[in-house]
Order: sequence, then structure tokens, then C-alpha cells
Amino acid sequence: MSQGENKREGVGLALSGGGYRAMLFHTGALWRLNELGWLPKLCCVSSVSGGSIAAGTLAHAWPKLRFSGGVAANFHDEVVAPLRRLAGKRLDIPIVLRGMLKPGRSVGEELAAAYAKHLFGDRRLEQLDPSGPRFVFTATNLQDGALWWFFRQPGPYGQVPLATAVAASSAFPPFLSPVLVPDPRDDRSGEIVLSDAGVYDNLGLDPVEDQHATVLVSDAGKRMTRTGQPKRSWPGQLLRVLDIVDNQVRELRTGALLKSYVDKEMGGTYWGSYSDISNFELSDALAAPVAKTQALAETATRLTKMPKAVQERLINWGYAACDAGMRRWVDIDAEAPRGFPYPGTGVG
Repeated sequence: MSQGENKREGVGLALSGGGYRAMLFHTGALWRLNELGWLPKLCCVSSVSGGSIAAGTLAHAWPKLRFSGGVAANFHDEVVAPLRRLAGKRLDIPIVLRGMLKPGRSVGEELAAAYAKHLFGDRRLEQLDPSGPRFVFTATNLQDGALWWFFRQPGPYGQVPLATAVAASSAFPPFLSPVLVPDPRDDRSGEIVLSDAGVYDNLGLDPVEDQHATVLVSDAGKRMTRTGQPKRSWPGQLLRVLDIVDNQVRELRTGALLKSYVDKEMGGTYWGSYSDISNFELSDALAAPVAKTQALAETATRLTKMPKAVQERLINWGYAACDAGMRRWVDIDAEAPRGFPYPGTGVG
């Protein structure tokens, strides 16, 4: 490392996008990180889209979490329960319709209002607990194509509601996008036009990968499906091409991340909804047959009501994958879990 480079310190966590599927998968991962005593060790939590819903809920709950020995005894009540309640709500279609039909209201504003109602109230970024990790909610700036960061800070950007930051991060184009934020740098009352962070970086790596000595990555993004008959219409071809571009960017970022682990540029681990738990080579890993976890990984990327059994399976799978990654590569002396958070449901 040259003198001009920043020294890597602390632990960063990245939570990918993927709608309610990602939100619940990451809920399970956060559940296991809490049991392992790793939540207070986090210096930064970077999130994208559905991952930002989970991260925002953790950030909102942080002042209420009662830690003892690094473990928050009330984690379920303050983090898991609100996220499960949201997973029982149908948001996407009603929000799109309200945004289209209400004069003077955008779909982005309706999305932020829904998050405020169900999760965050009127809390603003500057009001996030400074004793907790630095929470970075990423979005894509449609004006310059760059990644936009929301985080706790003084000044006008700190006045942005947490619900708006999470909405911008999860404003899936074209239906839930864009979210507009006033630009204090523009004297002519300009606005910053933002869309889902997954357009730029669906893993949320940028705020953590070059900053921290240990980088944990939870990936619940959906892969491109193989098809023998690609659509030949112009709109169909365009959607397929966009899927290919997204898949290529994802593969390149994941490959670079894994190479950084191998080259020991940083420590950490990666677990994903497409992971085969047997590849972690733990004799006491939780039972998660790849045929069943693959089906969970293919859950639709939506913000719509999800059956309770599917919610529990996704949480269980995130919990199991995180446990395997942590105990194999990071916290090798940790005890194996006694079972799934929802033992009667498993992963399918």
C-alpha cells in the first residue's frame, strides 16, 4: 500500500438490492450477525435498494437496541418484526397508481411516504445515532451517472428524511423512479434526480471495499435467467440487453471482490442467495439444500405482499448463509447455531 492510499480499518457490511426478497434475506443475515456479536463491530453499513430497507430499519432502531456482550436482546422486536410487517404489505402497484393519479405527487414521493408511514416516521439523516455504524444509503444520480450517497451529516443534506433516502435507493426504474431531492448547491432551486442504486452498483460495495480491513457482503440480487428464445421485438430485446449489462457488471464486481479476498487485500466473506452452503465446507452448517435455496433466490424482485412461510424461509436462508460465511472465513471460533430462527419452516 502506497503512502497516498488510505489505511484500511474496521469492518464494513454491504447489503445488496432485490426488493422484499433481499430485505428478508438480509434480515436473516443481520439476525445471525447480532447473535455472533458483530453488529457493534460494524463501522459502516452500505446498502442498495431492498438492502436499504433492512439497513434503514436497523439504523432507525439502533438507539433502542439493548446490547449486552455485543448482542442486542431486543433485536427481533426492534428490527425483525417491523420488516416482517412491511413484507405483509403490498406497496409497489398501489404506490405507482397513487403517483400517477394524484395531482402534484410523484411516485417517488409516494414511495417515501409509505416508508415513513410503516417504518421511519419523520426521522432525518442528521438524527441517526452517532454511536452506531455509519449508514450509507446509495442511489444512482440520473443527471451525471454517478453513485449518490446519503448518510448522517450536518447541513442541508442531513435534513433529508430517512424515508426519502431509502426511497431513492430503492426507486426501481421505470415505475418507482425517480426520487427528487432539493439541491442546496443550486441557487435556482434545482433538484437531484435519483433512481435505484442497483443501476450503478447492486452490491453496495463502493462505500466499503476500499475503506475497511474486513468487508462482509450479503448478496440477494437476482441473476439473469437463461432463455432459448430471446424476444425479437424492440422492447423485448432492450430489456434483455439491460439484463445482460446488469449481469455483466454484477459478475465483474463479485469477481473483483473475491479476488481481493484471495489476494489478502482485505479480510471478510461473501454470502449470497445463490450460494451452495456445501461450498463453505462446514460439517455443522444448517441444512439448506441447494435445490430449495435456489428457488428462494428466484423469488420475484417486488415490493409486494409475501406469504409468511416465504418470509420465514428467506430469513432462515439469509441466517444460514451468513452463519456459514462468517464461521468459515471470519469468526472461525464461533459456536454453531442451535437451529434456524424459524425451525418449523426451514428453507422450503
